[in-house]
This record gives sequence, C-alpha cells and structure tokens, in this order.
Amino acid sequence: MEGLLVSPPGHVKGTRVPLALNVHGGPAGAHSNTFTPAARLWGWPLFAQKGYAIFFANPRGSGGYGEKFRAANVRDWGVKDYEDLMKGVDALVERGIADPERLTVNGWSYGGFMTSTIVTKTDRFKSAIVGAAVTNLASFTGTADIPDFARSYFRSWPWEDPQVYVDRSALFHVGNVKTPSLVVHGDKDERVPVSQGWEFYNALRAVGVPTDLLVLPRQPHGIREPKLLRTCHHWFIRWTETY
Repeated sequence: MEGLLVSPPGHVKGTRVPLALNVHGGPAGAHSNTFTPAARLWGWPLFAQKGYAIFFANPRGSGGYGEKFRAANVRDWGVKDYEDLMKGVDALVERGIADPERLTVNGWSYGGFMTSTIVTKTDRFKSAIVGAAVTNLASFTGTADIPDFARSYFRSWPWEDPQVYVDRSALFHVGNVKTPSLVVHGDKDERVPVSQGWEFYNALRAVGVPTDLLVLPRQPHGIREPKLLRTCHHWFIRWTETY
C-alpha cells in the first residue's frame, strides 16, 4: 500500500508529531502528489502549521493501481481496507514520525464511511471527523440518488443479504465507539442524505460518546461556499485540538 505524507514545517527527523489520517472518497478515489491553491474542505496547510503530519493513504479499492486492486474491497468495505490503513499508521509510528498517543482520523463520503467504521474497531484515535458518511448501508440504499451503488459492491440488495449490510454499517456497532466524533453533513446532499449523519450522531449521543453535528445549509455532497469551507476549517481544527 502506498500513501503520501505531509510533514509540519520545520519538522526535525526523529521527532514524533501528532498525525492526522485522511481517507479519500470513492471508494475508487486516490490521493495523488498534486497541489492546488484553491480552497479545500480539510485545510491541510492549517493542520501542518499547527504541527500535524497528515497521512494520505491509498488502501485496497483505490483507483490507479489496476483492476485487481480496484476490486479488492468488493463485499469487503471496512475489513481489508481498514487493515491497510492501520498498517500505514503503524509504519509511521514504527519509523518514529507519528506519536501513537496523538492520532486523529477523518474523511468525506467513503472516507467518512471508513472513519465511522474505524472508530467502531479501535480507540487508538483521540478524535474523528465523520464527513458525509454512509453509516447505515440499508437506509442509504433506500434514500440516496444512486440506490444501486451499494448493491454494485455487495452483490445483493439489503433484503437479499441483510447481514452483510449490518456487518458493514457503523450504526450497528456504535456501542464499540469511544472516540470523540464530529459528524458533518450538507443538508442538500442527495448522494449521501443528511439522514445518514443524523443516524450516527443520535446513536453516538445515546451511547454517551462525545459528539457534535455540523449541518451545512444549502450544501450538496461537496461543500461549495467559501464561507462554509472556512467554517469547516475552524470546526475541524477546534475539534481536533480539543481532543
């Protein structure tokens, strides 16, 4: 598995720093070694300025590595891709870069799905930001503008194989979560409806996990308005620094 690492300015080799793991969308997206000066949702330069390293991982299922790698997470979301992400973080800890006591995780869309899944599987991360996440694959199938999407990966509809939908949905495993998790969603998101965010947020509250819900007015699956991108930057930094 490959990944890209952004180090904080002036980082001294051998000095451990807090690490932010970012999971891309898709699942067939991929992080690439490119730069744009345009405003982006996560505001990574702000994290780097505050001393964070940022790890952009390409776990199995990512695009750009051939058909076999691309199809390696079919019927397997949140399992082998989760293992890949954790091995990437482990490698950065072993190399003396990441401080294992100061890890945070975040992602949008499929990256949000993986973030919600990660916090049901481990408490190694001190904070999480769950962006536009599918947290209940069954209700997602019934409300999204692409109802066939989950079936294309899981090779079945929820009523044909309900167990695989339950096994791969963070909502049904929320009792395992200990990580403070901020849930973020656009209220006009038709791709992953805002109800997915509400389901996870309410479940986190019910089990007593520190959480908050940031609903962004007028926004579809990607955040468009500059002032709301700035709002996200403030919220994301504050949530991460708090925990």
